[in-house]
Amino acid sequence: MKKKVAVIGGGLAGLATAIRVAEAGWSPIVIETRKRLGGRATSFEDPRSGRTLDNCQHVVMGCCSNLVDFYDRLGVLDQIEWHEETWWANPPGNPDRMSPSFLPAPLHFTGGFMRMRLLSLQSKLAISRAMFSLLRLGLAGRMGWRDRTFLDFLRDLKQPSDAIELFWTPIIVSACNLGVEEVAADLAMKVIQEGFLAGRWHSAIGLARADLSALYDPAAQIIEEAGGRIMAGASAHGIAYDGVRVSGVITNQGMVHAASVVSALPPERLDRIASLPMRDADSRLRRLEEFEASPILGVHMFFEAPIMNVGDRSMPYLVLPGRPTQWLFNKGEGADGLHHVHAVVSAAVDWMGLTEKEIAERVLQDIYWALPAARGLVPGVVRAIKEKRATFKATPAINRLRPSVQAGVSAGGVGISNLFLAGDWCDTGWPATMEGAVRSGYQAAAAITGTGGIVPDVPVARMPRWLGLR
Repeated sequence: MKKKVAVIGGGLAGLATAIRVAEAGWSPIVIETRKRLGGRATSFEDPRSGRTLDNCQHVVMGCCSNLVDFYDRLGVLDQIEWHEETWWANPPGNPDRMSPSFLPAPLHFTGGFMRMRLLSLQSKLAISRAMFSLLRLGLAGRMGWRDRTFLDFLRDLKQPSDAIELFWTPIIVSACNLGVEEVAADLAMKVIQEGFLAGRWHSAIGLARADLSALYDPAAQIIEEAGGRIMAGASAHGIAYDGVRVSGVITNQGMVHAASVVSALPPERLDRIASLPMRDADSRLRRLEEFEASPILGVHMFFEAPIMNVGDRSMPYLVLPGRPTQWLFNKGEGADGLHHVHAVVSAAVDWMGLTEKEIAERVLQDIYWALPAARGLVPGVVRAIKEKRATFKATPAINRLRPSVQAGVSAGGVGISNLFLAGDWCDTGWPATMEGAVRSGYQAAAAITGTGGIVPDVPVARMPRWLGLR
């Protein structure tokens, strides 16, 4: 008989675990509270309009080797549309377009960057010096900054205030869901080093053509063919523990017996179901309450006319430097003839208490600033989605507390041998991203089955490696 693995949580970490466990010949049972898979990176049916809307805009980058592999295993990689250029708002003129040239990495963006009217020459030179410092620091060197913030690093390199506000902040707050003054420096450095300096393809941005939830539909068949199942609408109330090992999960639909249990829950939810004896036995469960959350706001707007055009070109997305709304994504024209724009506000603490009307007014101010031609256009439909606990706050203090997937791996660690953790908050070396979530799931599956594991990183190109990025 196949051994059963209970996976609590049907987000990316849980699904990544389940699929790799299924491929290894085990039977995963996924326990998910919601009716749809994908966790925070999914879609829902809006009861007001009947439209299927993404919770928030999620992207994949070329450097996300494990997330790309995950989509490939699901057979949905063809649903990802890739873009190599980035548009930066710079009113009253047209947006700056930063696109790679024929030059090899890390020089591939030099031409587009130097042509950006958004930044002063002084800021461009300062940013270039910082990029060179990050190259020379190397991949291992960033660990020396683990206990400090990225703002400390920027100030150490004497970055001008407008460079911090208009360049570094939009990149880091979007990638880490935390401002440069709070985020752990090593995680922000990872974003720049591996996302922009390591190779030409590393910075490519992939957007799903379909609703996010549709990407996970094939997971059910993979899991069921392995003898497993998905328990949608099931809530985990506790984990059965006999003082030595866990034996299953207690749910509102009954007991789920399993040889191993994987918690792919966020820390605050795991904290609610972990018993005191489990905390005493497993050092990974003792400080879960110290993890704080950072919110993300997604605002869906539907206009009667397109607003994200430059001449005869349609921009897939637009960065809004220095504004509360950081990104606009062009979701295209729907069957009803309305043009869908998805605005994203990361680290949106100040927005959580606002009404939908107030949110719409603020986002529209940013849209009119970024796209002057859109002034006067008012969306006919607005839907604001608040993800109050979107990600954990990756501060230096919390970064040190991130637990290992497997018990007893960290120095001095003790734990329950057949209890595994997964989630972007685990110690993956990545910020709170979909890539980090999938990596944790792959690690958990490998620890259980003894096969598989993390997919290797996309190799660093020759010139960055020669300059020190290794």
